[in-house]
Amino acid sequence: MRKTFVIAEAGVNHNGSIKIAKKMIDAAVLAGADAVKFQTFEAEKLVTKSAPMAEYQKKATGESESQFEMIKRLELDKKAHQELMKHCKKRGILFLSSPFDLESIEFLNRLGLEVFKVASGEITNVPFLRKIGTLRKKIIISTGMADLKEIENALCVLIKAGTPKENITLLHCNTEYPTPFEDVNLSAMLTIRDAFKVRVGYSDHTPGIEIPIAAAVLGASVIEKHFTLDKNMQGPDHRASLEPDDLGAMVKAIRHIEKALGSRIKKPSPSEIKNRRLVRKSIVASRFIKKGELLTQENITTKRPATGISPMSWDKVIAQKAKRNFKKDESLEL
Repeated sequence: MRKTFVIAEAGVNHNGSIKIAKKMIDAAVLAGADAVKFQTFEAEKLVTKSAPMAEYQKKATGESESQFEMIKRLELDKKAHQELMKHCKKRGILFLSSPFDLESIEFLNRLGLEVFKVASGEITNVPFLRKIGTLRKKIIISTGMADLKEIENALCVLIKAGTPKENITLLHCNTEYPTPFEDVNLSAMLTIRDAFKVRVGYSDHTPGIEIPIAAAVLGASVIEKHFTLDKNMQGPDHRASLEPDDLGAMVKAIRHIEKALGSRIKKPSPSEIKNRRLVRKSIVASRFIKKGELLTQENITTKRPATGISPMSWDKVIAQKAKRNFKKDESLEL
């Protein structure tokens, strides 16, 4: 059975509060996610002080502040990271965080991060990619806003820096929050898979849970989805995120799909074997048949259950002589 790695993306929906972040970890565990992911950055190293907020951020927050001011409020310090990682270990869920600068990469590596998640915005950042590539860790890269050539260039940087290709998973992604359904282009996930012969997945920003579920059906090895404790909380990403109950429903559906996809071998399943005799048919007498009478379409038919001669032998039975008397509905014998 194929296992889909589900990342519950906490992102910055903790609003800078370690108390909220811990509650989000607990919610991700309850939902059945494999990992919970945060973001590691220092505002001064991420964005200029004059950079405006994205339109979706302005709509979500209603604020007129700069992107720098917003991001500054959402930082988690080093101590908070250590505490959250400890809480994840206690709850049995993998701690992940996306770094956004070189120092954050080094810090997360010292923390012992097992998997590095590269955000879409960093896919053209050569020094950033090169730094992560030298770590030779498992890497998951979101490819929002990128074309195939940009993805190829990023892969080349990582591989040249030392990361084996088999350690890299590429996530199809659209960075609009929320993503209009007509812009998802989920089939591009398969294009990425076929173009680069790597594991692929999907990072979702659509409303609801349908598209991540569809991605799992198509073969996504990783699914990432933003979640929040409450959509009505103040912050840039809450409105485009799932609440805990919906996150749990998404994970449950993906787990069902994993089981349902099966082995690709077409054969009767253990649960249906018992039904075969009941719903298949046998050749039976359609009226009373005397011994020695020829068996024809006028005196035989097929009916359930499959306890006698299979209808697949119909042509062999026709024109045979009855070896004894048969009552109506009695299974024939040759």
